Amino acid sequence: MSRIDRRFAALAAEDRPALVCFVTAGDPDTDTSLSIVKALPSAGADIIEIGMPFSDPMADGPAIQASGRRALRAGQTMAKTLDMVRAFRIDDSETPIVLMGYFNPIYTWGPERFLDDAKQAGVDGLIIVDLPPEADDELCIPALARGVSFIRLAAPTTDDRRLPAVLANTSGFVYYVSILGVTGTAAPDTALVAEAVTRIKRHTILPVAVGFGVRTAGQAAAIGRTADGVVVGSALVNAVEGSLDAQGRATDMTVTSVIATVEDLAAGIRTARSDAAE
Repeated sequence: MSRIDRRFAALAAEDRPALVCFVTAGDPDTDTSLSIVKALPSAGADIIEIGMPFSDPMADGPAIQASGRRALRAGQTMAKTLDMVRAFRIDDSETPIVLMGYFNPIYTWGPERFLDDAKQAGVDGLIIVDLPPEADDELCIPALARGVSFIRLAAPTTDDRRLPAVLANTSGFVYYVSILGVTGTAAPDTALVAEAVTRIKRHTILPVAVGFGVRTAGQAAAIGRTADGVVVGSALVNAVEGSLDAQGRATDMTVTSVIATVEDLAAGIRTARSDAAE
């Protein structure tokens, strides 16, 4: 079993959903970003999703776009992102790490080289939002051959005819996009999300995690009643942005602001199933 598989199995035994925390690599700078990532597990993150900064992030809303610009201005590169994972793995060999982003930087790096380097660094999975199933030979199949999960997105528009193609080579978990549009721009309708999660689970035994638009502990708890995981990103990058000084630099509050947000979300998500039982 992969680290992702083991984590979801352990959480299923506890009857609680996973808290998946997204942060952008290098935001607001490389050292602060690494400090945030290292602190996430003890704050309650079950899986860490690290965004690979890209200049044209078409699926991301304003908050995550801004975090990517901050990271790129601070000099973040693919090499530094992989080094961040290596540094994290020195002290943590269990928390799953998923890289999320776009194919262009990977193509520039070289897909085979990227996969080898990511595997060596300690990456467990990839979410590449602009590679459809029809392009599985580009990255998905080679990733699976190396034991790196390829996590696919399913959207409200992914109907039962399309879903088998989306799920065909998916591993680790299925990422359900809870809203139409980009990240962090609307709140999910929890009733519709529950229906969608139930429908997807009729087609796969993989865990289903829900993201895009989840900002509060209450939303996380509500979605976690049916989903196997809840992904939070914009709330965390907003915490970074809100802690910066007038020049956009990290302050003494940057790491603590993010961690406080994660702790609040973790406390909420741990009530998801107990509230439902009552």
